[in-house]
Amino acid sequence: MSKVYFSTWNGELVNNVGKPQEEWEESAYNLPAQYDDHRSSRAFIGWDGVTLFDEDVDVIRLAMEYAAQYQEYSEACGRCAPGRWGGRILYDQLDKIARGEGEVADLDHLKEIGKSMQITSKCEIGKTVPNPILDLMTHFEDTFLECINEKKPSKHYNADASYIAKITAPCTDACPAHVDIPGYIEGVRDLRFDDSLEATRQTMPLAHTCGRVCPHPCEDACRRTNLDEPISIMALKRLGADYETDHGYDFFHPMEKKAPTGKKIAVIGAGPAGLTTAYYTAAEGIEVDCYEELPVLGGEVTVGVPEYRMPWDKYQEDIECVRDMGVNFITNRKITADDMRQFEKDYDAVMVATGTRISKKVRCDNEREEIKGYWGAIDFLDWVNLYEKFDIKTPKEVQEKQMLPTDHVDLTGKTVVCVGGGFTSMDVVRCSIRAGAKKVYMVYRRDEKTIIRNTTYEEYHEAVEEGVEFLFHSAVNKITTDENDVLTELLVDKFELVPDPDGGRPNLEKIEGASYTIEADYLIPAVSQSADLDLLPEEWDIEMTSWATIKTNGKDYMTSRKGIFASGDCEYGPMTIVNAVGQAKRAASVMSRYVEDGEITLTDEEIMEDHLMKLKVYDKNEKITGWLPGLPREQAEVLDVDVRKDNNKEVNLGFTQDQALTEAERCMRCYYIAMVQA
Repeated sequence: MSKVYFSTWNGELVNNVGKPQEEWEESAYNLPAQYDDHRSSRAFIGWDGVTLFDEDVDVIRLAMEYAAQYQEYSEACGRCAPGRWGGRILYDQLDKIARGEGEVADLDHLKEIGKSMQITSKCEIGKTVPNPILDLMTHFEDTFLECINEKKPSKHYNADASYIAKITAPCTDACPAHVDIPGYIEGVRDLRFDDSLEATRQTMPLAHTCGRVCPHPCEDACRRTNLDEPISIMALKRLGADYETDHGYDFFHPMEKKAPTGKKIAVIGAGPAGLTTAYYTAAEGIEVDCYEELPVLGGEVTVGVPEYRMPWDKYQEDIECVRDMGVNFITNRKITADDMRQFEKDYDAVMVATGTRISKKVRCDNEREEIKGYWGAIDFLDWVNLYEKFDIKTPKEVQEKQMLPTDHVDLTGKTVVCVGGGFTSMDVVRCSIRAGAKKVYMVYRRDEKTIIRNTTYEEYHEAVEEGVEFLFHSAVNKITTDENDVLTELLVDKFELVPDPDGGRPNLEKIEGASYTIEADYLIPAVSQSADLDLLPEEWDIEMTSWATIKTNGKDYMTSRKGIFASGDCEYGPMTIVNAVGQAKRAASVMSRYVEDGEITLTDEEIMEDHLMKLKVYDKNEKITGWLPGLPREQAEVLDVDVRKDNNKEVNLGFTQDQALTEAERCMRCYYIAMVQA
């Protein structure tokens, strides 16, 4: 809710013109009334209307400046005449009126051009730019006519003013890394895979990875959904990176590495957050040492995400791309509190990106780590993947504790029960199938819809195809062991969803008399993970969250100790790869400025990102016009279940070129432009 002077945002007309400020009505939308900590917004203008927070705003100049921002974009685009020439005419006519040289006929011309652009422009930015301009001309017609009739400039035409604009799209806004998704899809459509990769790597260095194992929240915000089906955004992302690798090209970096600054940072952890931080800070000319506890780089994606989902050779290309930016990697190095004390002296800043590698417990009766057959998900996946990817054998103590017949994870003839409902639990159950388990169950407290929302539709249905049995509305109550402390049986309670009388999330209530038992050899909890933060010196007294993660403000990722930053799972808790990348990209930007001037600042681009995320760019209720519905979403080839379930071959084979072109053509290129006067 924002108190406004005037607003037409999303069709809502709030008109407080002529009213005293204490009587102003509020808008129902989360509009950016406060631009940053130091400046209030005077006006906000964008694809869906215009909002004035200050009655002294020069509405003619506001319209002109908005048209100027669009003209700059349309000149670079040039894909359609209505968009390009229409933008130029909008600006020229508005500037003419603002200078005091306009004529009444110019208003009619502006309306005609604006309506023509709305109908004939090729992409959404051209269709929507006239919207707020026409709103201003309609509701402030007297102001326009006054300038025209009296031949005088608009009231603040020559005054100093700050106008900050940002190009966005619903999919880009929903992407935690704010990738230019229409840009990389356009590269595919034009068979310019280098352009596609450039658009991705501007904000995401792990193009292979996030083209394969991303939950693609962008697809939930795809405007094509309002017409038929969302674009297969994730599947198109991998094409640029695969093209680079498959043709043996040198790594393409979208920015030229800057000259050395003499500054130096340490990054603790070489997973997605650490790699992203390292890449973008190194690009700024900063020397980067990246420390990794494991013998291999890549963090949890390497040892946690199975080969059939994320082939190691592809992830390795992403890692080598980061190394190619000049990052220095140090493996097999667990950082201690003493190390951190020294790092604070030796480096200009430190990024903690250690992830969350401690499996949390189910919290049932008789749950003990020493039980044979009780195996934390992180440790289980470590030994599965270290063997499959690097031929690193399972240690003797693990073999004995988990009763393994060989030097790797072999579950032939065993029954495995995993408790969870996210990506980690999906990896556990599908790896168990591939390790030869006779029966694999996933026990989950909620329902099928929720598990699909937590992961992806494809991941869930592929697991079902492979033979995983899902036990919904269930929870393990008790573990039973034999005289040798070997797990033998699980008591499972059954629950039902009971509506919340206050309209909130339904509550789970145990169904008395409905409990059942499962004979099992292994219980693998994958309910969540926690962070090992023993590396933080106690005397630093770094502020923590109630979830025992490192607290930052979620915007600049500085901790409560100056010069120590945190991002990824250890800052937020277990998150997706793309979330970790998005956090780390922002943190790298802040760190790069901090090591130079000691200040914590955000760029205008980042401030606008935050405002638009709060406002929400995607409107699920929007009625799409001007496009023909019914173009089916392309489906990439997937290995047949009988071919894939006993090995680690990549399951999703990606699009053919023809499929990629067809899918890219479905993109409606939904760019928008938003602008704040601060």
